[in-house]
Amino acid sequence: MERVLLDDVVETDYGQFDLVWGGGFGFDGDADRFFAGQVNGLVGAAHGDGVYMHFGRRSGGSPVRIVLADVAPGVPEESWEDVVEVSIDVRSEDVGWTSWGGESGGDLDGVAAGSYRLRVSARGRDIARDREFADGLFDAYLLELWPAPAEPDAILRIGSEDARYWHREWGSRRPT
Repeated sequence: MERVLLDDVVETDYGQFDLVWGGGFGFDGDADRFFAGQVNGLVGAAHGDGVYMHFGRRSGGSPVRIVLADVAPGVPEESWEDVVEVSIDVRSEDVGWTSWGGESGGDLDGVAAGSYRLRVSARGRDIARDREFADGLFDAYLLELWPAPAEPDAILRIGSEDARYWHREWGSRRPT
């Protein structure tokens, strides 16, 4: 069974989108803390009070869909160019999302405390980066969350140059 927790165009700045729990604030600029021990550079899950994601677009709106499922999803659709999975330990039932500096955000009702796997799928990162301040929607994100024991993060697919850049810059914090 799946439950949609968010399906909307989210306005971000600096491309920042965070999942937070227990009153957490979100990304503070310390990539080493958020990406410690990870190979991917798109979804920082090493900090215990939340998960940091950066979108291809610097400022503007991006469609975001967050789904809570009972079981792991199947193979990602081909339309998703970049796909990463991380494990998270949600320590509170007070779970939400926020953009840079708390400019926008909301609750994610129904996520209980516990161990989860999070798959983040993206498309349009390159065009969104190139049109970072233009009007229109260029990149889109699907976040799938399901109960699972912890395991190392994984890069399932790389299709954009933007993702390659971030995997090099902020990923590779542990040997592959």
